[in-house]
Amino acid sequence: MKTEDLIAEAISLPIEIRAHMVDTLLKSLPSPEDEVDQKWIAVAQERLKSIRLGKTETIPGDEVFANILKS
Repeated sequence: MKTEDLIAEAISLPIEIRAHMVDTLLKSLPSPEDEVDQKWIAVAQERLKSIRLGKTETIPGDEVFANILKS
């Protein structure tokens, strides 16, 4: 069965069954890597700390996008 056919058939099912299918499919996916997530959280916290301590100069978003559009 083609993927498109499978999707079309699934969409035609009642919402309760579709919701159960979605939940089951999502649970079958690999879970996010906690270690990687923790490292990204640490990076974000360090960047925020640097901004709050004034060690990092910020640029308003409007200015950033204006500069991009000039290029």
